[in-house]
Amino acid sequence: MKNDDLNVNPLICDIETGMCEIDLDSKPSTVTLEETFGNRSLKLIYFTDPICSSCWGIEPQLRKLKLEYGNSIEVEYRMGGLLPDWNYNSGGIGKPSDVASHWDEVSVHYDMPIDGDLWLEDPLDSSYPPSIAFKAAEMQSKEKALLFLREMKEMVFLHKKNIAKWEILEVAAAKAGLNTVQLKADFEGEAKNLFEKDLLMAREMGVRGFPTIFVVDTKGKQEQIYGTKPYIYYEMALLKLNPELVKAEYSKDWKSLFEKFPTFTAKEFSELSGMPRGESERYLTDLSTNGQLEKFTTKNGSIWTLIK
Repeated sequence: MKNDDLNVNPLICDIETGMCEIDLDSKPSTVTLEETFGNRSLKLIYFTDPICSSCWGIEPQLRKLKLEYGNSIEVEYRMGGLLPDWNYNSGGIGKPSDVASHWDEVSVHYDMPIDGDLWLEDPLDSSYPPSIAFKAAEMQSKEKALLFLREMKEMVFLHKKNIAKWEILEVAAAKAGLNTVQLKADFEGEAKNLFEKDLLMAREMGVRGFPTIFVVDTKGKQEQIYGTKPYIYYEMALLKLNPELVKAEYSKDWKSLFEKFPTFTAKEFSELSGMPRGESERYLTDLSTNGQLEKFTTKNGSIWTLIK
């Protein structure tokens, strides 16, 4: 897929660039910061979508970035609106079932478990509902909103749950510790306006697909990272804007990592622990066999959850 392809389909992600592209009818503008940096020197403005498969592919890199540079960076999540509806036919995609095999392919490429059968069994009509739900969750708690986003991703990519349905969103919200009554009220109210602001911001900043990350310093200088890239690309963008950043050390034993993040794929655990990928799979499986972790397996990989 080329960037100038007039028939770009956002659900078909370019594996070479690591980008789920969207049609773009505006030119990029400079970044406008709406919030302060607090005591951090850099802000990452991350344009994403709950059903963006390439965004799922950078979960390991983002987690490591937060552990090593979390004291210096603030990550601001913006929803980009990957799938408004099915009123189009482009890029070889005209119906949900066309996405199934592509998701399976993406899963293998990024080494992150994704079950494309969702699009055969209970496909989403739009990614707008989960995006709006995330904005509603942020109104309650930024921290719980991120837990909610992760829960939605695991539901849609591994458990084949249609996260456009309120009853599914409600379950994810409860697991994240959100007030589900308040969430629904905000979901049906102010969160829609907040989501529209995200869409407008994406257009104004020339976002052409997901994931897109703008790294910005306090003076407005910026670096942009398009698509799914190895960890070093994200680290280099930070250090280019602030060469004095100090990388934090963190405990890499399995218990410490699962205390920070309650679920891991083998790729994520390998990235954060430094353990070779093949060894990480066996190590996590042994822990689940010993009753310390719960293992959930899809046709394209597994995820492990800490048993409390």
